[in-house]
Formats: sequence, C-alpha cells, structure tokens
Amino acid sequence: MADEVPAANAEFFDPEAESGGRLITVMASDTGNMNYILNNDAAVAAFWDLANHSLAERNWERLDEFQPMLAESWTVSEDQQTYRIKLRKGILWHDFTDPVTGKEWKNVEVKAQDFAFFLQVIQDEKVDAAPLRGYLSGIQEIRVLNDYEFEVEWKTPYFMAKEITLGLMPLPRHLYHAYEGPFDGTRFNEDHERNRMIVGCGPYQFESWEKGKFVRFKRFEKYFGRRLGIMPPIRDIVFELIQHPSTRLQALVSQDVDEVNLTPEQWISNTGSAPFGENGYLRKIETPSSVYNYIGLNLRNPLFQDKKVRVALSSLVNRERILKDVYYGLAKPVSGPLFTESPYYDHSVEPYAFDVEKARALLREAGWSDSDGDGILDKNGVPFRFTVIYPGANTTYQKMLPILKEDMAKAGIQLDILSLEWSVILDRVDSRKFDAVVLGWTSPIMPDPYQLWHSDSADLPSSSNYISFSNPEADQLIEEIRTCFDEEKRMELYHKFHRLIHEEEPYLFLF
Repeated sequence: MADEVPAANAEFFDPEAESGGRLITVMASDTGNMNYILNNDAAVAAFWDLANHSLAERNWERLDEFQPMLAESWTVSEDQQTYRIKLRKGILWHDFTDPVTGKEWKNVEVKAQDFAFFLQVIQDEKVDAAPLRGYLSGIQEIRVLNDYEFEVEWKTPYFMAKEITLGLMPLPRHLYHAYEGPFDGTRFNEDHERNRMIVGCGPYQFESWEKGKFVRFKRFEKYFGRRLGIMPPIRDIVFELIQHPSTRLQALVSQDVDEVNLTPEQWISNTGSAPFGENGYLRKIETPSSVYNYIGLNLRNPLFQDKKVRVALSSLVNRERILKDVYYGLAKPVSGPLFTESPYYDHSVEPYAFDVEKARALLREAGWSDSDGDGILDKNGVPFRFTVIYPGANTTYQKMLPILKEDMAKAGIQLDILSLEWSVILDRVDSRKFDAVVLGWTSPIMPDPYQLWHSDSADLPSSSNYISFSNPEADQLIEEIRTCFDEEKRMELYHKFHRLIHEEEPYLFLF
C-alpha cells in the first residue's frame, strides 16, 4: 500500500518518537456506561475519540480543510445532497471476546455495512439516542454499494452536510447485533455487558473499566495508522477517577498521575512550589477552551416561564465579582451559546450587567411582590424559591453559587443549593426533575443550534434540549441557518439567533 492516500494530520507525528510508556490522566466522575450512542457524557466522548476514527478529520492547523482518515476519498453531487465514500482497505476492528457469548473476534475488517448499521441504530426510535438522532436527522439513508463504497444521501440541502458526513463513524455490527433476527433497539439499550466496553478501529483499544477506580486503554498494534505514520508513541493510557481537584493536584505533585486540569484557584495559588519551578518536573500549559458554562432553567417550572423573570435572574448574576473572586480573571463572560472566538458569536451582544434594581423592577412587572413581608417574593400564594443543583466535585461552582444565593436574596428570591453526584445530575436532567442546574457545553466553531434549541426535542426524554425551550422564531432561524450556504447571510442569521437567545435567556449564561 505504498501509494496509499496520506492520513489526516500525519505531518504532526514525529517518526523519531520513542515508542512505549504509559500516560496516567484523570477523570472527575465515573459514567453510567461506555456506549456513546446512549450516553452523552464528555468522558465517554473522549474514550470513543481514543478508540475510533471518523471518515475524515479537519487539519489541526488549517481548520477549513478536511483530510482522509477512514475514507480514502469522497465525491459530492452537484446538489450537495449525495456523498459517495470510498473506504480504505485493511482497517481492522479491535479484537475482543464477546462478554455475553464468549465468542472471540479477531481481524474483522471495517466495511461499508458498519456505517449503514450506525445510522440504522441512531434512527431506531427505540434506541435512547435522542441527541444524536437530532444531529443526524437530515440524513435520508446510507446506501451500501459494496464492501468499501457507500453513499450518504441527505433529505434537503444542509450547510453542515459535509462536516457531518465526513464525521460519521462505523459501529461494529458483530458486537451490537450478535444475535439472529432483526436489530432490537430495546435490547441495544439494555445490553449492559456489551455497553460496558468499547470496540473501535482507532489507535487505542479499550482494555478494562473498574467502576469508581479507572478506565484503561492499550495501543492497538494492528492499527491501520501504523502504515500511514500516525501510530501514537504512547503504549498505554489510564484514566484514574479522582473527584476532588485538590486530591488530583496532590496526585500530580506526588507523580501518581501525569496530567490534570487545574482549577483557576490552583493555577494562581497552588503552582508556586518547586515541582513547578524552572528546574521542576511539572509545567503549566494554558490552552483555549470552547466550553461555556451556564445555569439551565427548567422552563416547565412556572417560575421561569416569563422571560422578564429570566432576564431578572440573569441581572442578579454578579459576573464581574465571580470573574474576579472565583475565576481569578481566567475566564470570559458570555452572552450566548456560541464559541466566542467564532465569527458567528455576536460581540455586540453583551452579558446582562449586575443590576439589583433592574431585577426588582422586572419582577414587579411580572407580578411578583412580597405580600406577607417575609422578605421573599410571592405570587398567587407561591414563594419565589428554587433549587439549583450542581456536580459536587466542582469546586468552582461551590465558590460561585453562594455569591449567587446572596445576590438573589437582595431581590427577594430564595435560592437553595444542592450538591449531587454526577450520575444523579444526569438522571435528574434526563427526567426533567430539577429547577435549575449548573452545567457546560462545548461549542464548535460552526455549530448547528438544532440539537440544543429546536422545539422538536423539547419534549423528548434524554434530549439535549432538557430545559424544554420552545420558540417559533428560534425554530425558524435554526431552520434557515441549516439551509443557508451563503456565508455572509448565515452569519447574519447566527447573530439574530444569538440576540434572540440573549433576549429570552433560557440559560443564565456565565463564562
């Protein structure tokens, strides 16, 4: 295969890198299962990224350029609705033993049928895959032409069709449909033994998961990237579960782990010791993030259904103080759900300023007053009291929320704070059993707002639109964005959408 098409980003791999060794990193919370189709968890997404590849990848330096990975080549029809994909030959699935049947699988090649199976699973209404189903809803079908060629047909023109098509991953039929008869979506959801593992075709092979302790991967020595110069040098990667940030930092200094993410306080106050010094064995690296955090309001709760109330709540968030006292200046306030470094983020839309008097006035307009003089606003006999839940291991939120509680009280709102385990947070969010929750999303450079904000998923269990946001104008803008191929016009639509979300403030956008 000397003339094989080069792999994406091969120029960034060092052919002289020493092979071997083990990287021990950390995860802050455990997860429910290892099946990313069922589990929209950032940690599981990271695991799948290690173990899998998509058809193509963006060049790390030239982000507008897609380069071949599992695909050898692709062509696009004139109407931009049909993509013909040609796969590389010789890509192998990871070897594994089926935990249910005990059958050993070795040297199974990735075929076009595995991509068709992926879409079949996502489109099955019985499968708990609401977030991915919405993301891929524009695909009409995947037609298998032969073992190495298939076509992806879109229902209508869609500006992100290329990105999503080339981002498709295969799914191992021999793992998830290892039984006679038609595919069973309910069985897929409840296949707990198989959902405790990952079988991919990427550089790292899932090895083991001990709940509450670690997840281990080992380099897949039959990885097709070896012949293309993209074999990673590190042999083993271990994710140790360490929930508390101070314990993670202590493990780093003790050399029990090799890398951690620092909190803002740790970055400023806890990295002045000798190990971080000029001759030390640790170093800090500042990296940009496309994650924004927010307080999501459950719009099924009558408290939050008036946008005047939501804007009032946002006006009670003292972002300037939180930025200074909690984030130590290492964050950027945001006013909407788009990546701040993306051209689609409208910088003319500023976050709501901290203004208690404005908040009080808006709440009066919405019919809230302290009728019984107890210091808490009420309306029709109902006090303005709600609970915000947050992941207990997040010390940044631990420091931020008491500030918010104090400032809410200035306007007559009683805010209760409840720390929960990550798994409980996910259960509460999926079942809509919460008032408000502090979470974060990763926003890509060019996002499709459909998954988070379109009303189609407002009532779907386990969807990303878990706050049940529904707005006809937002729906129209999202649909226009999806079919707009004119870059300038699409930017205008994004900016309109940004302004609309800011005016509605279904999230209290933070940093």
